[in-house]
Parts: sequence; C-alpha cells; structure tokens
Amino acid sequence: MATTEECRAALDKLSDNMAGADGNVRAAAALDRSLSCRITDLDITFVGRLKDGRIEVLDTLQGPPPERAQIRLTMKGDDLVSMVDGELNFARAWGSGRVKLEAGLRDLLRLRTLL
Repeated sequence: MATTEECRAALDKLSDNMAGADGNVRAAAALDRSLSCRITDLDITFVGRLKDGRIEVLDTLQGPPPERAQIRLTMKGDDLVSMVDGELNFARAWGSGRVKLEAGLRDLLRLRTLL
C-alpha cells in the first residue's frame, strides 16, 4: 500500500509532467480550478488548485474534504502511484471504476485531452 509521502510525491510528479507538456495537453491543464484528490485506502484527501498547468497541493486532510472541489479525484494510493509511473492507464482505470473523476461538464470535456 502506498504511503502518504509516496502519494504526495506522485502528485508532484504529475504536476511536473503537466507543466512540461505542450499543445492540447498543456491547454487542457491550464485551468484554474479547486482540486481534491481523495486516497481511500489511507483515508486522506489532498486539497489544492489546478492553476497555470500545475497542481498546487495546499493541504493534506484526514478523511473526506470539508468542501466540494471543482475537480475531484478518488482512488487508492497504489493506483495514483501506478498511473503517474505509467503502469496504469487512466482512461481504463476510470472506465472500470478504479478511479473516479468528477467535475463540471465543461471541465470534463477539457480534461479528456489529458486522458
């Protein structure tokens, strides 16, 4: 089972990957939205913002987030680490229910480029 530190490192790596992207991927990541990433097996939530093509983690909370973020991810820690390392395909994990992505329709349409 992935640790809190490994999950945080995976989010930082994902942020770096997004910041280094170009073209349609860079444009899709250029949203300015509140963001939460709930890690179910650790019962923690990383909260922050997707801004300027980067993920800014502002806090790590025990349990579910107190406020609903505009973009919400939910998954196990091992799945987060595997996705960022390229071992787990996001679209397949999302389609099978291993990963949940919730956002407004407009944001989902923009984020699909990242898939």
